[in-house]
Amino acid sequence: MKNVVTSMDYERLLCATGPYEGEILRASDRKHPHKIAWIQCVGSRRVTPGDNSYCSAVCCTYTQKQVILTKDHDAEAQCTIFHNDIRSYGKDFERFYQRAEILPGIRFIRSYVSIGREIPETKNVTIRYATTGDGVKEEEFELVILSVGLNPPADVKGVAKKFGIELDPHGFCKTNPVNPMETSRPGIFVSGAFQGPADIPESVFSASGASSLCGEFLDYRRGKLTKERVYPQERDVSKEEPRIGVFVCHCGANIGRVVSVPSTVEYALTLPNVVYAQEQLFSCATNSAKEITDMIKEKGLNRVVVAACSPRTLEPLFRDTLREAGINQYFFDMANIREHCSWVHSKEKEDATQKAKDITRLSVARACHLEPLQEIDLPVNKMALVVGGGIAGMTCALSIANQGHEVHLVEKDKDLGGKARRIHYTLEGLDVQAYLRDLVRKVYQHPLIHVYTDAIITEATGYVGNFVTKVKSERGVTEIKHGAAVIAVGADEYKPTEYFYGKDDRVLTLLELEEKIAKGEEKLIHAQSLVMIQCVGCRQEDRNYCSRVCCSQAVKNALKLKEINPRMDIYILYRDMMTYGFSEDYYREASNKEVKFIRYEPQDKPQVEAVKEEGRSVLRVTVTDPILGQNLAIGTDFLALAAAIIPPVGNREISQLFKISLGPDEFFKEAHVKLRPVDFATDGVFLCGIAHYPKHIPEAINQAYAAAGRALTLLSHDIVTVSGSVCEVIENDCVSCGACITACTYGAIEFRETAQGRKAWVNPVICKGDGLCNAVCPTGAVYLKHFTDEDLLSQIDAAVGDG
Repeated sequence: MKNVVTSMDYERLLCATGPYEGEILRASDRKHPHKIAWIQCVGSRRVTPGDNSYCSAVCCTYTQKQVILTKDHDAEAQCTIFHNDIRSYGKDFERFYQRAEILPGIRFIRSYVSIGREIPETKNVTIRYATTGDGVKEEEFELVILSVGLNPPADVKGVAKKFGIELDPHGFCKTNPVNPMETSRPGIFVSGAFQGPADIPESVFSASGASSLCGEFLDYRRGKLTKERVYPQERDVSKEEPRIGVFVCHCGANIGRVVSVPSTVEYALTLPNVVYAQEQLFSCATNSAKEITDMIKEKGLNRVVVAACSPRTLEPLFRDTLREAGINQYFFDMANIREHCSWVHSKEKEDATQKAKDITRLSVARACHLEPLQEIDLPVNKMALVVGGGIAGMTCALSIANQGHEVHLVEKDKDLGGKARRIHYTLEGLDVQAYLRDLVRKVYQHPLIHVYTDAIITEATGYVGNFVTKVKSERGVTEIKHGAAVIAVGADEYKPTEYFYGKDDRVLTLLELEEKIAKGEEKLIHAQSLVMIQCVGCRQEDRNYCSRVCCSQAVKNALKLKEINPRMDIYILYRDMMTYGFSEDYYREASNKEVKFIRYEPQDKPQVEAVKEEGRSVLRVTVTDPILGQNLAIGTDFLALAAAIIPPVGNREISQLFKISLGPDEFFKEAHVKLRPVDFATDGVFLCGIAHYPKHIPEAINQAYAAAGRALTLLSHDIVTVSGSVCEVIENDCVSCGACITACTYGAIEFRETAQGRKAWVNPVICKGDGLCNAVCPTGAVYLKHFTDEDLLSQIDAAVGDG
């Protein structure tokens, strides 16, 4: 069937460099499909021997992404997603799912399906699926997409044999349960999806983490094999007439299929001060970057404009081409003709080409007024501060210390361990308390780690490479000077206000249940029945996120109780089972051991009342079974609530102290979800553990090593360079109103006494160049270098012309 494709095939169809240059066309007749279906869990969550029993973890969300992109291509498209569970367990995944769900013409149908037949006349494909009310239905679609899962590499056995490492039963790399980057062979580490199915952020965590583990092995060689990059001497071109070179990028077909690049190049040559222009297939390619450097030298260019993509990722690369040619890197400007043009005007090619010319004209106008700036080199204090003494914080501290740097580990409680002190075992069978005791012992015995317990941070000042933090603890008040900081403050358990929690001692949270199981509490382990209710306090309006770990924790506790008391009746009431990855095997094991899973809808939550049945005092849980279409009443001896993981109340104070951001759910917000998932926007401050978002212990360890690896990229250098594009105050124009100080979110501005009285002063090291102070200053006393009024007004003039 030509009109049944895999999700990877469809990804290529959506791509501008794909077979139809980004147009969604059917292979059978090159027509645009308007009625499209996705089938989830293809090749994953299989029950037949030899097939993949695990969940591939990424398919639910990448399908939602494809649905959103499809609607961007064709607003009238009718999209249907046939699914089992919707596993929106990642950070912001729940919102992403809701974003897809509310689009017009979108249906999410929970059903197992089969592909029926291909209709010869139209080549459309039918799908048979079950409904709760109308039985089995058969529906016709113009295109069907199979959301395929992840397999181990094809030559995985050969790779394992070459490197002498073991594989797990699924064919992925066998890893250490307390360090998922360690293989069975010392000195060989693993990252990315070879650990097991993983999304991009988790892959980046493990990549940075693996680099930190390599650093622990090779620290004695650090810096001994590196060579300092030498740039040619910078020539002063500030007094020269502007000679601008314009390089217009095709970006494969991302720009070139929409914008007429040759026409844009011809237009650029007509602009004032442009002496050279050319097109490039990929300006960011190594050969293209060298070409820019060569043209600067050959043509005597002293300004460069690259018309391509967003400067967010590639601007440093293009600035470097100027440095290689002996020109100050701030004589560069980037015209964004991809995100601001071709991507948003893909169906308006003529207008998009005209807009690309306009954007290029504005960049050329600005380039004429650019001035040389110098970046600031700062010495780096080699010590690190880790805030939070849970598993993530201790792991991060040990990794940094094992690479020769002193670490100050600050914990608000009297004991190290964080929430792990309440966890006793994992799904995989790890003895968490034994592991925790060993980790705490290593921390206290390490000569480079200084531990502060029962501690409060009272003040945090400074900037990248040179922070000063004051800590009040049992030692008194200590002033800690450090070059980097890692935030690993953990999270809290939601204390439910529903289901009689706090009013009836038979109602517990999952953590309380686990503690009672670990203690062998007779009344619990010999109970006749237990009900667990998932998603208590999350996936709702006030906490619009999934707490990620709760479903696996419920399965874990159910299996442990079944091991102790096989006759106990256990029910798990859930919305979607988030047993992603290899946890799926344990979900199936629990089901096979007669743990009963009953799904409920969020608008029809379970109801609980205390009653007597046959003379026995029980909690009666009433839930609607969507398959039976009936209310079920379950009498239970104990009720366990999967209480949400919530950010601690101190997060806002920590965010203000270290000038770091919080997300919409009050967890800490990383600089970039994929490119910089353990960095903050504030340089020198990093993030790990459940302070970032709820996660399992192995995932927290992954991220802890990642944060250590990122911190070492700073601490291993003697100097750090900060941007020259910062704000400055013209003292004569400053009226000391303080508006700029209030506006600055980084604390970079303060009053200083001068010969003219008290005036605002910007610390260029702390300043991030966001321009907020510039915007609020009533007298225009603050200006932002590289974005001066002259720069911006020249662009406005170029935009409006003589009119």
